[in-house]
Amino acid sequence: MYWRIGSAYRKQPHEANKAEFHRVVAKGPPPGLIAFEGKLAVGWCQLTPRNALPFLDRSWIRIDDATVWSISCFYVRIGYRRRGITAALMQAAVKTAKAAKATALEAYPLDRSLSPSASSTGFVSTFKRAGFKVVGHRTPPRPVMRLELKGKARPSS
Repeated sequence: MYWRIGSAYRKQPHEANKAEFHRVVAKGPPPGLIAFEGKLAVGWCQLTPRNALPFLDRSWIRIDDATVWSISCFYVRIGYRRRGITAALMQAAVKTAKAAKATALEAYPLDRSLSPSASSTGFVSTFKRAGFKVVGHRTPPRPVMRLELKGKARPSS
């Protein structure tokens, strides 16, 4: 919910955020992708048009007016990390955004060389391996990265 409501996320109780997210899911369209191993959900990626995330649809982070979709966060279940779940979710996100006629896919990862923080937004190195390029910066350790989806190289697996 952070990407939908900004700092209000930290100011309201967990249950309020959870209830609000349930409303987002019920209203549709689906707010992201889920990775499964069998019937067990092992990963999550928030994927949606950038303009559906008010926190991202601001002049200080918005690069242009292109039809951009955003990958704004990931969660990989403990015990399943470092197994390629994030990369698989990114690959599915590219496919989904292309099918929705997005011209580009953006992400807002952490540059671990500039900050040792943990990150639910992914890491710059993962996005670079998938073909994303830095197109701006929110802050020095938080670049805006983009993968062009029309007429450009596609990410590899």
